[in-house]
Amino acid sequence: MSTALAQFAQPFDFSWLQQVVVVDGAISRLLIACLLGSLVGLEREAKRKAAGVRTNLLICMGSAFFTLLSAVLAGDANPDKGRVASNIVQGIGFLGAGLILHNRSRISGLTSAASVFVVASIGMACGAGLFAAAAVAAVIVILALELVGFLEQRASIKIYPLIYEARGRDEAAMLQSILDAMDKAGERLATVDRDAIGELQRVSFTLTATKKQHERLHSQLGAEPAISALFTFRDPEED
Repeated sequence: MSTALAQFAQPFDFSWLQQVVVVDGAISRLLIACLLGSLVGLEREAKRKAAGVRTNLLICMGSAFFTLLSAVLAGDANPDKGRVASNIVQGIGFLGAGLILHNRSRISGLTSAASVFVVASIGMACGAGLFAAAAVAAVIVILALELVGFLEQRASIKIYPLIYEARGRDEAAMLQSILDAMDKAGERLATVDRDAIGELQRVSFTLTATKKQHERLHSQLGAEPAISALFTFRDPEED
């Protein structure tokens, strides 16, 4: 049994015997690619990213399928069995480039683009039958996205954007308080959004800083008498 499993986990050499049973092997490899792509996609979905479960599942499965088809279409007589698979890298590069956006003074989408790129490589590994390597790579990706980001934030070395929303009755006094707090923090107050709901005035702005800097600014603004309520929200464009 173990010998049969070991042989199954080896990459296809596409001999005539394997061409006969390629359907069974292909289905297993595609299903494993779907599973690993979904696991990475779940982490992305939890962070409310555009490239979520379905996107990562389809990319991983598609890469595995192209890897399988590359050698099948080439046939036994053609030594170049990686021609189709070699174009996966270029195609995924274009897809990842579409996820990178330049917003005002910062760039977002780099992590999403990198995750799409590595998910494609996991799919290629599944298509080649390298299940152990693909599983380890998926675990590393999830740890890098979840654990490393958490440690960076805890150590206050990672900068991330937060949307601040101050509420009160006097808009001018709130703006003055926000400006003074930003000056003390050494940060520039950029775009400010203002609106009113009845007598309640709302002032919103975005700041990209470390966790400690956000906590310090939140404490300063919360102590201002002109601000009756202060809320912070995650920026939807955060990577």
